[in-house]
Amino acid sequence: MNEKQEIFRSLKKQILTLEGFREPLLNEEKKLGRINEAFPNNVFPFAALHEFFCSSQEEATASSAFIAGILSSRIYKGGTVVWISSSCKLFPPSLKWFGLQPSQVLFLHVKKEKDISWAINEALKCSSLSAVIGEMPEMSLTASRRFQLAIEDAGVGCFILRNNPKNLLTTAVSRWHIKPLHTKVEDGFPGLGHPRWQVKLLKARNGIPGTWDIEWSNGDFHYVSKLALIHKAVQTQTG
Repeated sequence: MNEKQEIFRSLKKQILTLEGFREPLLNEEKKLGRINEAFPNNVFPFAALHEFFCSSQEEATASSAFIAGILSSRIYKGGTVVWISSSCKLFPPSLKWFGLQPSQVLFLHVKKEKDISWAINEALKCSSLSAVIGEMPEMSLTASRRFQLAIEDAGVGCFILRNNPKNLLTTAVSRWHIKPLHTKVEDGFPGLGHPRWQVKLLKARNGIPGTWDIEWSNGDFHYVSKLALIHKAVQTQTG
Protein backbone atom coordinates (compact mmCIF):
# COMPACT_ATOMS: atom_id res chain seq x y z
CA MET A 1 0.00 0.00 0.00
CA ASN A 2 1.52 3.33 -1.06
CA GLU A 3 1.50 6.53 0.97
CA LYS A 4 -1.55 8.06 -0.76
CA GLN A 5 -3.60 4.89 -0.27
CA GLU A 6 -2.64 4.77 3.39
CA ILE A 7 -3.70 8.42 3.87
CA PHE A 8 -7.03 7.74 2.13
CA ARG A 9 -7.65 4.62 4.24
CA SER A 10 -6.85 6.52 7.43
CA LEU A 11 -9.18 9.42 6.52
CA LYS A 12 -11.99 7.02 5.64
CA LYS A 13 -11.58 5.26 8.98
CA GLN A 14 -11.72 8.58 10.84
CA ILE A 15 -14.89 9.64 9.00
CA LEU A 16 -16.59 6.31 9.70
CA THR A 17 -15.64 6.57 13.37
CA LEU A 18 -17.19 10.05 13.59
CA GLU A 19 -20.35 8.66 12.00
CA GLY A 20 -20.54 5.93 14.65
CA PHE A 21 -19.06 3.00 12.70
CA ARG A 22 -16.74 1.74 15.42
CA GLU A 23 -15.79 -1.79 16.40
CA PRO A 24 -18.94 -3.47 17.79
CA LEU A 25 -19.27 -4.83 21.28
CA LEU A 26 -19.61 -8.61 21.22
CA ASN A 27 -23.10 -8.45 22.69
CA GLU A 28 -24.24 -5.95 20.04
CA GLU A 29 -22.83 -8.01 17.18
CA LYS A 30 -24.57 -11.16 18.37
CA LYS A 31 -27.94 -9.51 18.96
CA LEU A 32 -28.21 -7.57 15.68
CA GLY A 33 -26.91 -10.40 13.51
CA ARG A 34 -27.54 -9.89 9.79
CA ILE A 35 -28.59 -6.27 10.23
CA ASN A 36 -24.92 -5.43 10.88
CA GLU A 37 -24.10 -6.50 7.34
CA ALA A 38 -26.09 -3.59 5.90
CA PHE A 39 -23.61 -1.08 7.34
CA PRO A 40 -19.93 -0.32 6.59
CA ASN A 41 -17.50 -2.75 8.22
CA ASN A 42 -20.52 -4.86 9.28
CA VAL A 43 -21.01 -2.51 12.22
CA PHE A 44 -24.33 -1.01 13.33
CA PRO A 45 -23.49 2.65 14.09
CA PHE A 46 -25.06 3.00 17.53
CA ALA A 47 -23.71 6.48 18.26
CA ALA A 48 -25.46 8.11 15.32
CA LEU A 49 -28.78 9.64 14.30
CA HIS A 50 -31.44 7.07 13.36
CA GLU A 51 -35.00 7.92 12.30
CA PHE A 52 -38.05 5.64 12.29
CA PHE A 53 -41.04 6.44 10.07
CA CYS A 54 -44.45 5.47 11.48
CA SER A 55 -47.85 5.79 9.81
CA SER A 56 -49.94 4.38 12.68
CA GLN A 57 -49.82 3.79 16.42
CA GLU A 58 -49.19 0.09 15.75
CA GLU A 59 -46.06 0.93 13.78
CA ALA A 60 -44.94 3.38 16.46
CA THR A 61 -45.32 0.63 19.06
CA ALA A 62 -43.39 -1.85 16.91
CA SER A 63 -40.64 0.72 16.34
CA SER A 64 -40.39 1.45 20.07
CA ALA A 65 -40.06 -2.26 20.83
CA PHE A 66 -37.39 -2.72 18.14
CA ILE A 67 -35.41 0.24 19.49
CA ALA A 68 -35.66 -1.15 23.02
CA GLY A 69 -34.23 -4.44 21.75
CA ILE A 70 -31.28 -2.61 20.20
CA LEU A 71 -30.72 -0.61 23.38
CA SER A 72 -30.70 -3.75 25.53
CA SER A 73 -27.58 -4.91 23.69
CA ARG A 74 -25.83 -1.65 24.50
CA ILE A 75 -26.77 -1.07 28.13
CA TYR A 76 -27.14 -4.64 29.39
CA LYS A 77 -24.55 -3.88 32.08
CA GLY A 78 -26.14 -0.60 33.08
CA GLY A 79 -26.82 2.77 31.57
CA THR A 80 -29.49 5.42 31.28
CA VAL A 81 -31.81 6.37 28.45
CA VAL A 82 -33.86 9.55 28.07
CA TRP A 83 -37.20 9.20 26.26
CA ILE A 84 -38.62 12.57 25.14
CA SER A 85 -42.18 13.05 23.88
CA SER A 86 -45.18 15.36 24.16
CA SER A 87 -47.34 12.73 25.87
CA CYS A 88 -46.99 9.36 27.56
CA LYS A 89 -48.06 6.57 25.19
CA LEU A 90 -45.60 3.91 26.32
CA PHE A 91 -46.31 1.49 29.18
CA PRO A 92 -42.92 1.49 31.00
CA PRO A 93 -43.13 -2.06 32.49
CA SER A 94 -43.43 -3.45 28.92
CA LEU A 95 -39.79 -2.48 28.32
CA LYS A 96 -38.68 -5.34 30.59
CA TRP A 97 -39.77 -7.80 27.90
CA PHE A 98 -37.20 -6.25 25.56
CA GLY A 99 -34.31 -6.22 28.02
CA LEU A 100 -34.71 -2.73 29.50
CA GLN A 101 -35.58 -1.98 33.10
CA PRO A 102 -38.03 0.94 33.48
CA SER A 103 -35.63 2.34 36.09
CA GLN A 104 -33.06 2.78 33.31
CA VAL A 105 -35.33 5.10 31.35
CA LEU A 106 -36.03 8.72 32.22
CA PHE A 107 -39.28 9.84 30.57
CA LEU A 108 -39.41 13.54 29.76
CA HIS A 109 -42.77 14.93 28.64
CA VAL A 110 -42.50 18.26 26.86
CA LYS A 111 -45.87 20.00 26.44
CA LYS A 112 -44.96 21.98 23.33
CA GLU A 113 -43.78 19.93 20.36
CA LYS A 114 -41.56 22.80 19.19
CA ASP A 115 -39.54 22.40 22.41
CA ILE A 116 -38.92 18.69 21.85
CA SER A 117 -36.09 19.38 19.39
CA TRP A 118 -34.36 21.62 21.96
CA ALA A 119 -34.76 19.01 24.70
CA ILE A 120 -33.31 16.24 22.49
CA ASN A 121 -30.32 18.38 21.57
CA GLU A 122 -29.60 19.21 25.21
CA ALA A 123 -29.89 15.57 26.26
CA LEU A 124 -27.50 14.46 23.50
CA LYS A 125 -24.81 16.69 25.01
CA CYS A 126 -24.77 14.53 28.16
CA SER A 127 -22.08 11.90 27.62
CA SER A 128 -23.19 9.97 30.72
CA LEU A 129 -26.33 8.87 28.86
CA SER A 130 -26.38 5.77 26.67
CA ALA A 131 -29.06 6.98 24.27
CA VAL A 132 -31.78 9.53 23.63
CA ILE A 133 -35.13 8.63 22.07
CA GLY A 134 -37.33 11.40 20.76
CA GLU A 135 -40.85 11.44 19.35
CA MET A 136 -41.31 14.30 16.89
CA PRO A 137 -43.30 14.30 13.61
CA GLU A 138 -41.00 16.72 11.84
CA MET A 139 -37.23 17.08 11.98
CA SER A 140 -35.64 19.85 9.97
CA LEU A 141 -32.28 19.56 8.28
CA THR A 142 -30.90 22.16 10.69
CA ALA A 143 -32.14 20.25 13.73
CA SER A 144 -30.70 16.97 12.45
CA ARG A 145 -27.33 18.65 11.94
CA ARG A 146 -27.38 19.91 15.53
CA PHE A 147 -28.23 16.40 16.74
CA GLN A 148 -25.38 14.86 14.73
CA LEU A 149 -22.83 17.36 16.04
CA ALA A 150 -23.89 16.68 19.63
CA ILE A 151 -23.70 12.92 18.99
CA GLU A 152 -20.17 13.22 17.62
CA ASP A 153 -19.07 15.12 20.72
CA ALA A 154 -20.73 12.95 23.37
CA GLY A 155 -21.03 9.56 21.66
CA VAL A 156 -24.69 9.12 22.59
CA GLY A 157 -27.07 7.13 20.37
CA CYS A 158 -30.12 8.98 19.04
CA PHE A 159 -33.36 7.37 17.83
CA ILE A 160 -36.13 9.59 16.47
CA LEU A 161 -39.71 8.34 16.03
CA ARG A 162 -41.49 10.35 13.32
CA ASN A 163 -45.22 10.04 12.75
CA ASN A 164 -46.21 10.63 9.10
CA PRO A 165 -43.26 12.93 8.41
CA LYS A 166 -43.17 15.28 5.42
CA ASN A 167 -39.54 16.35 5.43
CA LEU A 168 -37.19 13.63 4.15
CA LEU A 169 -34.04 15.75 4.01
CA THR A 170 -32.08 15.04 7.19
CA THR A 171 -28.57 13.97 8.19
CA ALA A 172 -29.78 10.68 9.69
CA VAL A 173 -27.36 7.80 9.17
CA SER A 174 -30.24 5.34 8.90
CA ARG A 175 -33.98 5.42 8.19
CA TRP A 176 -36.32 2.59 9.22
CA HIS A 177 -39.91 1.45 8.81
CA ILE A 178 -41.08 -1.25 11.25
CA LYS A 179 -44.40 -3.04 10.73
CA PRO A 180 -45.95 -5.62 13.09
CA LEU A 181 -46.49 -9.14 11.71
CA HIS A 182 -48.67 -12.08 12.73
CA THR A 183 -47.19 -13.90 15.70
CA LYS A 184 -46.78 -17.64 16.17
CA VAL A 185 -48.89 -18.98 19.02
CA GLU A 186 -47.09 -21.63 21.07
CA ASP A 187 -48.87 -24.99 21.38
CA GLY A 188 -50.81 -25.20 24.62
CA PHE A 189 -50.45 -21.47 25.35
CA PRO A 190 -53.44 -19.34 24.39
CA GLY A 191 -53.06 -15.71 23.29
CA LEU A 192 -50.35 -13.92 21.37
CA GLY A 193 -46.91 -15.30 20.59
CA HIS A 194 -43.55 -13.56 20.54
CA PRO A 195 -43.52 -10.14 18.81
CA ARG A 196 -42.70 -10.24 15.09
CA TRP A 197 -41.90 -7.35 12.77
CA GLN A 198 -41.09 -6.59 9.18
CA VAL A 199 -37.97 -4.46 9.51
CA LYS A 200 -37.20 -2.26 6.53
CA LEU A 201 -33.96 -0.32 6.42
CA LEU A 202 -34.90 2.38 3.93
CA LYS A 203 -31.63 4.29 4.12
CA ALA A 204 -28.16 3.35 5.29
CA ARG A 205 -25.37 5.85 4.75
CA ASN A 206 -22.52 4.15 2.89
CA GLY A 207 -24.43 0.89 3.34
CA ILE A 208 -27.05 -1.30 1.68
CA PRO A 209 -30.77 -1.00 2.58
CA GLY A 210 -32.61 -4.24 3.23
CA THR A 211 -35.68 -5.95 4.67
CA TRP A 212 -35.83 -8.61 7.37
CA ASP A 213 -38.64 -10.46 9.14
CA ILE A 214 -37.68 -10.64 12.80
CA GLU A 215 -39.05 -12.18 15.98
CA TRP A 216 -38.08 -11.10 19.47
CA SER A 217 -37.80 -14.03 21.87
CA ASN A 218 -35.53 -15.12 24.71
CA GLY A 219 -33.97 -11.68 24.85
CA ASP A 220 -32.72 -11.65 21.26
CA PHE A 221 -33.62 -11.00 17.64
CA HIS A 222 -34.36 -14.08 15.55
CA TYR A 223 -34.81 -14.05 11.78
CA VAL A 224 -38.03 -15.62 10.50
CA SER A 225 -38.22 -17.33 7.10
CA LYS A 226 -40.74 -16.21 4.50
CA LEU A 227 -42.10 -19.77 4.40
CA ALA A 228 -43.01 -19.62 8.09
CA LEU A 229 -44.82 -16.32 7.59
CA ILE A 230 -46.77 -17.63 4.57
CA HIS A 231 -47.79 -20.71 6.57
CA LYS A 232 -48.99 -18.47 9.40
CA ALA A 233 -51.02 -16.30 6.98
CA VAL A 234 -52.69 -19.39 5.49
CA GLN A 235 -53.58 -20.67 8.96
CA THR A 236 -55.13 -17.30 9.79
CA GLN A 237 -57.25 -17.27 6.64
CA THR A 238 -58.46 -20.85 7.01
CA GLY A 239 -58.84 -20.88 10.78
